[in-house]
Amino acid sequence: MGILRNIWVALGLCVTAAAASPVGIDERLGQTVPLETVFRDEAGKPVPLRAVVTKPTLLLLVYYECPSICNPLMNSLVETLNRTDLVPLRDFQVVTVSFDETETAPLAARKKENYLKAFQRPFPPEAWHFLTGEKKSIDALTDAVGFRFQRTGKDFNHAGAIIVLSPEGKIVRYLHGISFMPFDIKMSLIEASKGKTMPAVNRMLAFCYSYDPEGRKYTFNLLKVAGISMVTFIGLFVAWLVVTTKRQKA
Repeated sequence: MGILRNIWVALGLCVTAAAASPVGIDERLGQTVPLETVFRDEAGKPVPLRAVVTKPTLLLLVYYECPSICNPLMNSLVETLNRTDLVPLRDFQVVTVSFDETETAPLAARKKENYLKAFQRPFPPEAWHFLTGEKKSIDALTDAVGFRFQRTGKDFNHAGAIIVLSPEGKIVRYLHGISFMPFDIKMSLIEASKGKTMPAVNRMLAFCYSYDPEGRKYTFNLLKVAGISMVTFIGLFVAWLVVTTKRQKA
């Protein structure tokens, strides 16, 4: 029994270490984003989240001068939306928020212009908001959705995901990673329109793949997968031994 106890202690330490990481996403399904929090739109005008989260919403937390996963994340979203029959402003809207408080509205406006041009069909400008804000506003939003990031010089280490919100601002799903399937996007927005909360579609993939801050990409975490598999196997084997021993003594 001592071996089994040690295994569970080791697992607990692994979970604690993961939770202590400064970079990652802690899902807050069912919670509501702070709708009264004020950001700035592409024209530099103050705008509360309540004014831009009025339909099923795809929320992206990025920074506009990101040299790594932010652009692939937004590029992937555009490519995926191009492959769906979803109608912007009827079925959904997109809100992108920079978590770098030094970024400005003119930069957000340039990003917006570039991404709207990438669609293969007309995409209403009012269907995709690019926001910037002060640190207190950024902290309020990132804390509410469980988004943990770390500044490293002029850049940031952070994970990639789309956070799906209901029209009331409730968090209904997380789509982890930087590549998405049209089916996942469409189903998430349907669930958001009904206010249903669902487990993350790509949660298992997010567990198997870890963000590498130095390489600035997602890599397959062979050690994590192998380690958890081994610990699980050992735990089941020890439990089987304990049960077998008790039966023999009986």
